[in-house]
Amino acid sequence: MWDIVVFYGEIALNLDVKGRLAIPSMYREPISDVCDNRLVLTYNAYENDSLWLYPQHEWEQVRDAVMALSTFDPMHRALQRRLVGSAYHVVPDKGSRILLPITLRQVASMEKRVVMLGLGSKFEIWNEDALQKTRHEVPAMNGEVSDAMKSLVL
Repeated sequence: MWDIVVFYGEIALNLDVKGRLAIPSMYREPISDVCDNRLVLTYNAYENDSLWLYPQHEWEQVRDAVMALSTFDPMHRALQRRLVGSAYHVVPDKGSRILLPITLRQVASMEKRVVMLGLGSKFEIWNEDALQKTRHEVPAMNGEVSDAMKSLVL
């Protein structure tokens, strides 16, 4: 049974010349504890300027749910290609760095500055400029708020 770890917080980072990201020290021990440093990196399903980084066992649940979708639907196939077909297993090296493959970096427009966000069971890795831009674009809710959001007490 895996320990439950909730990742949170954000940190701005530089990619090195080889496209490696150093896992921030605040996350190193929790990642090691929860998944023995076995991680999976893939595209964000919803935003192009971001990647998702999962502990392997969390990824396996996502992968299984996505692959259970019927391939008859073109949207399902697109999601399967985006998340599962483009996923990479990554393990931090001795310097606690992970390589962001060039194909993922190109699509997510990641060259030098990135931001790593802890979001519960996974991380988002963003192009820094794109994240700043999204923070200034508040979605118009037009009175349309889900029942789940209506019940939140923040």
